[in-house]
Amino acid sequence: MTMPAAIKAVREAFVGLAAEEFDLPPRQAFGDSRSLVMAVHHRPTGSTAVKVISIEVERDPMITGTVVYSHSDGQFVTDAVSLTTLRTGAVVGVATDLLADEDASHLALLGAGAQAVDQVRAVHAVRPLKKLVVFNRNAKKAEALLESLKDELPDTVMDVANDADEAVRDADVVCCATASTVPLFRCDSLKERVHVNAIGSYRPVMRELPEELLATAGVVVVDQVEAALSEAGEIIRAVQSGVLRLESLVELGAALGNPPLREGRTVFKSVGVAVQDWAVARLLV
Repeated sequence: MTMPAAIKAVREAFVGLAAEEFDLPPRQAFGDSRSLVMAVHHRPTGSTAVKVISIEVERDPMITGTVVYSHSDGQFVTDAVSLTTLRTGAVVGVATDLLADEDASHLALLGAGAQAVDQVRAVHAVRPLKKLVVFNRNAKKAEALLESLKDELPDTVMDVANDADEAVRDADVVCCATASTVPLFRCDSLKERVHVNAIGSYRPVMRELPEELLATAGVVVVDQVEAALSEAGEIIRAVQSGVLRLESLVELGAALGNPPLREGRTVFKSVGVAVQDWAVARLLV
């Protein structure tokens, strides 16, 4: 499956979510969020997707599991790892297309784990990249990632940064894909006009974004407010401290119907919702 096809499918799914086409119960987490169960039902087609995964931060890939897509003709079962990286990349592509400047071409990627390649592919699909800078605590993993992307991005200048602040300094788009529990960079390291995606944190104790960024961003978009308030550490902390107003959070589906202004710094925070799995599984079927 191509990344542009996945982006289109995920975009349509979030429009459908905003139109209340889905039954989407909260994600179930067990064992300190080491086991997750995600389910969704699409009423217009009568189809359902269920994903069961286990997560171990020190394992590579962190995720193992299975996705089951049920529809009128039967069931489709697939491995959760590649589907999850693809659908997570796709939602970043949707958000970047919505919020980044049309001429954005410089991506800073923080994290070189299993999610990294599809983060790059998704941004490149909507904003062709002239420059890619990667920072990872293990520099060899960053170098290996860039080596694996050379054939796909032959015209893109690539580099490994010494630290996260250096990586983001001149970027038009930033993608955070780590398991960090502390902010990855300082807000003042960012350009005044930049779009930031964060997909790594999925537990209240995890954070990738500095509080100052959430306090001063022109718009903060989330995949789903309910999910963000229960799982996104940086969103929870910023709302509780009062620097981010709950009513200022915009869900992605609503933003697609009423695009916000591309001004200043914009943020998309995703913890992942089951409509993304449904969209990609349906497209595979």
